[in-house]
Amino acid sequence: MLAHSIPFSPDHAADFFAQFPAAPAVFALRGADEAAEPYVSKTTNLRKRLQRLLAPPESQSKRLNLRERTATIEYSLTGSDFESVLLLYRTLRHEFPDTYQKRLRLRPAPVIRLNLENEYPRAYVTTRIGKLGGRSLYYGPFRSRAVADKFLNDSLDLFKMRRCTFDLNPDPSFPGCVYSEMKMCLAPCFKGCTDEAYAAEVGRVQEYFDSGGQSLLRELESERERLSAELDFEAAAAQHAKIAKIKSISACDDICGRLDRFDAVIIQPSAEAKSVELFRFHGGELLGPTPVPMESEAAASEAMESEKKDSESGESEQQTTAIQNPDQTQAPQPEPLSAQTLDSRIRAGLESLMPAGNSSAQRFSQELAILKRWYYRTHKVGGIFFANDRGELPLRRIARGATRVYRGEKEALSTPAKEGQPTAIKESQ
Repeated sequence: MLAHSIPFSPDHAADFFAQFPAAPAVFALRGADEAAEPYVSKTTNLRKRLQRLLAPPESQSKRLNLRERTATIEYSLTGSDFESVLLLYRTLRHEFPDTYQKRLRLRPAPVIRLNLENEYPRAYVTTRIGKLGGRSLYYGPFRSRAVADKFLNDSLDLFKMRRCTFDLNPDPSFPGCVYSEMKMCLAPCFKGCTDEAYAAEVGRVQEYFDSGGQSLLRELESERERLSAELDFEAAAAQHAKIAKIKSISACDDICGRLDRFDAVIIQPSAEAKSVELFRFHGGELLGPTPVPMESEAAASEAMESEKKDSESGESEQQTTAIQNPDQTQAPQPEPLSAQTLDSRIRAGLESLMPAGNSSAQRFSQELAILKRWYYRTHKVGGIFFANDRGELPLRRIARGATRVYRGEKEALSTPAKEGQPTAIKESQ
């Protein structure tokens, strides 16, 4: 799994460690006994870390020293902390299948589940994600459970879908609950509505989550305009108040969306010279890295010149290029690297990052937690770009983002998951 393997012996000369780069890496120290557990970790300076672990110990030192127990050093260089964490996760998952999650202190991300498998669906916050291809839908990830709970409660106040946690057996003699008393629930528990009416309300909730609230805004704005045209200003003002309430709800971050449609590209610095690394979270899998050569300075400035033109003329809808299932688009013929544009190199990199379709719900949940942990860091390197509602990735913006990452610029490198929403995250190095 790790790229390099070098034998080690306590008899090595003092300059043995000079062959290791002083660069970020994930490494494993293995003993002569193949059945023994390896020591696996990540570091920002491989040479210095190996010297601390394998150099002759100082007298009376209590620092961990594995000099007498190590027979092989394995390592892979990484270009960013994001890549290091992902490679460490994959390595620990392979070496310690029963304890890797505890070793990484990896906690599942909170999400909202719209349980459509129940006869009377409801929505609730959970950290357990089931099969994405099932009937239930998942939305997230959220920064914390408290944020998810607040967003869900504020959102459900706009609808009349049930919030009770038990399975319903509708009975007209059932007294109902406080939500039915307050006219905030259609009360299917005592047949306060027909099954069709409740299903229609659930459909409105799903559209609300799918569109990030835009579906309800459009519905209320249309009603407000109709009432204004009929000179019913009092009713129009009531609709306007509802619109203001929706806009006041703490909006989800760009990363929050319907998880079975989640498609994002992460750009990171590369350990390879004159390159950046592309990762893609698509089809329930976190894929990559794949390197994208930036070639010469002329090629690196290509996207920046394009950005300058776009800022003068305005970026049109046609500049958002679809990167979808390769079965639906004809793959371009390979070009010599010198003849390829940055856009085409990125396109080729993204098309190579297609899911195999065999990811488990557990693996998806864990990789989503890794992405969420990186996304909500206060300071991080790189950028993330989301597909729009039509499943199209903004290829031109990704190319500009790759140029900024290559140059180490501190710029906003994220795009909204849905059109019309503001960018909510700034990238910094």
